[in-house]
Amino acid sequence: MDPKVFPTTRDAQCGMRSPTQRNLDFSAIDGLLSGVFGVNVSDVGELSGGGFAAVWRARLTDGRDVVVKIGPPPGARLLRYERDLIAAEAAYFRTVRAGAPGVPVPEVLHVADDWIVTTMLPGRSLSEPADGGGTSGTAGVREQLGTAIAGLHRITGPHFGYTGDRAAGVDWPAAYGAIIADLLADAADWAVPLPPGIDALAARHHANLARVTRPALLHFDLWDGNVLAAEGRLTGLVDGERFLWGDPLLDLVSPALFHRIEEEPEHPFLRGYTAATGLVLDDAARTRLALYRVHLYTLMLAEGPSRGIPVGRERHDYLTVLLEGELRDLK
Repeated sequence: MDPKVFPTTRDAQCGMRSPTQRNLDFSAIDGLLSGVFGVNVSDVGELSGGGFAAVWRARLTDGRDVVVKIGPPPGARLLRYERDLIAAEAAYFRTVRAGAPGVPVPEVLHVADDWIVTTMLPGRSLSEPADGGGTSGTAGVREQLGTAIAGLHRITGPHFGYTGDRAAGVDWPAAYGAIIADLLADAADWAVPLPPGIDALAARHHANLARVTRPALLHFDLWDGNVLAAEGRLTGLVDGERFLWGDPLLDLVSPALFHRIEEEPEHPFLRGYTAATGLVLDDAARTRLALYRVHLYTLMLAEGPSRGIPVGRERHDYLTVLLEGELRDLK
């Protein structure tokens, strides 16, 4: 996240609470957890950073620290791919813990239709200032993150795309096309203007996208707020609800948010990932990275109104310029 443009999160609330986030308090959290764990809550606090669900830390009277994530209120308007994200998060954490046990993700303690409880991992997010101020000195953690994500990518899924009844496909070109089509439909529903030509990308680059023949486990949302660290080591990878199955290169976009990681060969995430995988960013890979930045910028534009961010503000203009640049270069 570029702090000069969006000072808080990928969802960039501009000081406002997102309509998708419920308003909760101590009694609400205590009521949820006491019914599940049979003990009361002694202390709670809302965790900042995200702009979709309400996330709280809670200490139980038996000494355990847990994290409670509660999905949007009934009737909240969501993007098409945001259906059933609480269940998706539970599935993601369980998949990672089973298939890549060396990657630090929370343990799922309880999951219901619209809320989940997990263990609380140590550390603080890379988007938070360190004790001495600033966010410098994180290169080692980012390199460790690249290595960890390489481990996740060794897990193979049953299909391409999202889980449930969300956008998916028999191959990666079909899944990518379905994902983009849903985002364009979301943007139309919310009257979000987008540059022309996005709808033609999947067909135009079908052969390149078809190079991806194995659906790898993807986190997708690897911005700094979802990466925890303590004392120079990676301690947690959280907010896995937006996971999908597809091209590993998709996960190289958000760690270098608003930048082109292929133009930064010494980027610590890329260094760690390349050391673990032997990745070579040839012309085909660079083109797919551009396609995945189009995906991310289109998503961020389409989601704005659902987060209470009006169209036409600085955020929209900035993302539009980035999106137009990727579309122009893809021609």
